Amino acid sequence: MTAPLRQICRPARIAALVTAAMLAGCLASTPPTSVHQPMTARPQPRNEAAPANGSIYQAGWARPLFEDRRARMVGDTLTVNLAEKTAAQKKSSSSAEKSDALNFSVPTVSGIPGKSFQGAALDVNSSNKFAGKGDSAANNDFTGTITVTVIEALPNGNMLVSGEKQVSINQGQEFIRFSGIVNPAHITTANTVQSTQVADARIEYKASGYIDEAQVMGWLSRFFLSFLPF
Repeated sequence: MTAPLRQICRPARIAALVTAAMLAGCLASTPPTSVHQPMTARPQPRNEAAPANGSIYQAGWARPLFEDRRARMVGDTLTVNLAEKTAAQKKSSSSAEKSDALNFSVPTVSGIPGKSFQGAALDVNSSNKFAGKGDSAANNDFTGTITVTVIEALPNGNMLVSGEKQVSINQGQEFIRFSGIVNPAHITTANTVQSTQVADARIEYKASGYIDEAQVMGWLSRFFLSFLPF
């Protein structure tokens, strides 16, 4: 490759590296999640035969007149009212104490060797005391709403739902994620359910941006903190 051609390709190569770094940064900005995947699903086609489309009737949009509008099939949406409020408190204390005393003396006896030790007295005292106390408290208050999608209909009628809400505010992004098992009996006529009635619920509230990155300890500090004894 000639020198002028190398000079032309070098800026393109640098631009490609910068673009790749920017894409990696964008992908890394999304915080990891532990909710059930996938977080959305397309509706499955219905097996029952439907009349042909007409000028008003459309088979893809039609529902029986008396059909319940609550979520029940894969792809249906459901609104979850987040009403999580928990409080826990734990206190513990323990104590132990032990003391020992020992007195020893050598009597004075004539006619035996070791006269320098006769009449000596030895006193030994030992004391050991331990006291421990612990106190822990936690409070959680999470309210809001999120609409999720049915991603799996279980054989017993329950539904596995999952969903995500992403909000961008200035230089940061907030992610609200939810997944769990919903019993259709707990769904109201308004197609809503309380988060406290969802089994195996996984609720996440995470954020990304320079404000959240400033609150994270650097990797080198975490490295030294992992093995320093003090």
